[in-house]
Amino acid sequence: MPRRERRRGKRAERRAERGSRLPLRKSLLGRFLAVSALVAACSVAATAWIAVQTTSGAIEQEQGRAIADDARVYDTLLAYGATHAGWEGVQRTVDELAERTGRRVTLTTNEQRRPLADSSDRAVPPALPPHPSAVVNPLAVDTALSGLTSGGPGTDPVTSRTTVTPGPVREGDRGGPVPAPRTPLKEPAPVPSARPGVPPRIDIAGSAEVLPSPQGERTAAELAADRIDPRAVGPFALSAADRGVLRALAERQARCYTDRGFTVTIVTGPSGRPRLETERPSTTADRDVYVTDELDCGTEALATPTASERKALDTLNDLTNACLDRRGHAEVEVALDLTWSSGSRAAKSRADGGDRPVATCLENARLEQLASHVAEPALLFLTAPDGGAESNFDLSPANTAKIAGAAALVLALTVGVSVLAGTRLVRPLHALTGAARRMRDGTDGDRWTPVRVPADSEIGRLAAAFNDMAAHRTRLEEQRKVMVSDVAHELRTPLSTIRGWLEGAQDGVAELDKALVASLLEEAVQLQHIIDDLQDLAEADAGALRLSPEPVRVTELLTQVAAAHRTRADAAGVTLTVRTEADPVTGRGGGPGESVTLPHHEDPWADPVRLRQAVGNLVSNAIRHTPSGGEVCVRAFRRGPDGDLVVEVRDTGEGISAEQLPYVFDRFWRAEKSRNRRTGGSGLGLAIVRRLMEAHGGTVDVSSVVGVGTVFTLWFPMAARWDRATGPDTDGRGVPAGG
Repeated sequence: MPRRERRRGKRAERRAERGSRLPLRKSLLGRFLAVSALVAACSVAATAWIAVQTTSGAIEQEQGRAIADDARVYDTLLAYGATHAGWEGVQRTVDELAERTGRRVTLTTNEQRRPLADSSDRAVPPALPPHPSAVVNPLAVDTALSGLTSGGPGTDPVTSRTTVTPGPVREGDRGGPVPAPRTPLKEPAPVPSARPGVPPRIDIAGSAEVLPSPQGERTAAELAADRIDPRAVGPFALSAADRGVLRALAERQARCYTDRGFTVTIVTGPSGRPRLETERPSTTADRDVYVTDELDCGTEALATPTASERKALDTLNDLTNACLDRRGHAEVEVALDLTWSSGSRAAKSRADGGDRPVATCLENARLEQLASHVAEPALLFLTAPDGGAESNFDLSPANTAKIAGAAALVLALTVGVSVLAGTRLVRPLHALTGAARRMRDGTDGDRWTPVRVPADSEIGRLAAAFNDMAAHRTRLEEQRKVMVSDVAHELRTPLSTIRGWLEGAQDGVAELDKALVASLLEEAVQLQHIIDDLQDLAEADAGALRLSPEPVRVTELLTQVAAAHRTRADAAGVTLTVRTEADPVTGRGGGPGESVTLPHHEDPWADPVRLRQAVGNLVSNAIRHTPSGGEVCVRAFRRGPDGDLVVEVRDTGEGISAEQLPYVFDRFWRAEKSRNRRTGGSGLGLAIVRRLMEAHGGTVDVSSVVGVGTVFTLWFPMAARWDRATGPDTDGRGVPAGG
């Protein structure tokens, strides 16, 4: 039952301790966590922001370069496939692309991934990734990649234009996507310019991008040609002889137009067929010529197909019309610019599905016609030189989420470590708080349980200081209780004696003779002595003990003290002597009982009454504890460069054990615990001596050997404690002990 009650009491104490704790927002742990979380959040945010800002630009630049390299490699290989019937000689091109881009370029077949060309120089090339970077097929162009180099699907990636002002004719770099139209241009249709003040451009040769078919069917044809690389011309490629003839014809036509004030450009397409582009004259005279003149410069001859082109065009028409026949559609005639015209407007109106079947059949016919003239589809792999997969890091939502997740993880780890560290930090503080409350409430009783905290930290030192304070407080409390008991005993004894004799005299039992009166007076003096000692200690504790310092002749003071206690010493059979050290110059010294002068240092400043009281208490205590036949010697001498005064009171008494030495200056301490009257004394004398020496700025020490004797040493510093220029206090109040 008692054990159960103790457990209940401990649980109640723990609940009370938890209930008395501060809220988290006000506690040290909460503040520590808040500061740690704030610092961690700011650090993580700043680091993430700096990382994003410094890497985003590099990432974008690297991505742009990689995409441009991919498009360049793809376009180069696509051009090779469009102009070659196979991949047999592509290894040199692959090596050049790999050296230019710093990447591994691999080309394989579409079905079984048989290597066609590989830039890796290893004996056993690294494995390829599971998915190719692109499919190189001149008849099915990847519009996303081709748009990066050609400007978009359906445009001519090899056409470039060079402006030629009236004068010498200059040739364009490369040809357009399709040859010139088959019909001559009598009155060229202007194409509006996108820039104000720039004359509109006129396509003299009738480019398919400018001149629609007679029935407006060009849009469907463009749709049919979108996925076929314009460099894949197949049988439409002109021979060198045909190229020369058409070139000469184009130059003659260009001179005709430049003579009229036009700026002309000769543009050569992938098949080798040239065409002319010009701009309308900007002057008024030239504009009048343009309006009134038909500009007949022989464009019909430049637009007429050659024999090889006519043969290829007939094949294309046969394939297209065969497809249309299977679909039940009217036949059409396809021109070099891939526009078509029906046999009659009525036939076109009876066709099902409008232009879409024509566009589909034309595309299928072109694919069938060009299949034997281009390379087979191949898989393109672009990897790192070592064969590993290339990083494709960017600030996409997924990567942003990764950054946020990493930052959150760092923050969580920081907070977790802070919680652990903060908990370990505040746990000893909670223990100290609980111990302080138990001390306040007195729940520990008379026994004090130290707080166990590791002493290798500031909190450990705080706990050690707290334990010392608590132990000191416990000792003081015990001393207080003992002092109260001792004071009661010390006061009760003389009061009981006085009361007993007075009651006896009142009842007529005792006679008030001189001996009884002397005994009662002695008890009253003893009682007064105890009260005076208590008063002195109370004043010292309250800081109200006042001193009246003046120059003191130490030899005379010690002689007076010895004279005051000689009678008692003689009665106890103890020899009392006063000695001073010899003057180091004259060699003079004092013998037993002699009064000699100290060396020629100046006299110390002290309160003679309090100094006499301190020395007297030591002498009285020494006589009390020295057996008959023993000796008590009071010795004074100088020490140190300042000539500090040292007074020793040495006896040959019973001595004090080493365990008791730390407590000799405690109040009501006695070497013997019995409360008999043999030794007398109140137990306050040594405590008063210590307070008086502290008031003078000095110290008192004790050393003792059991069975040999005890030595009390008073040390007075000669350094100025008071302002000697003003001398002792003259208003009668004295000088406070504190200064």
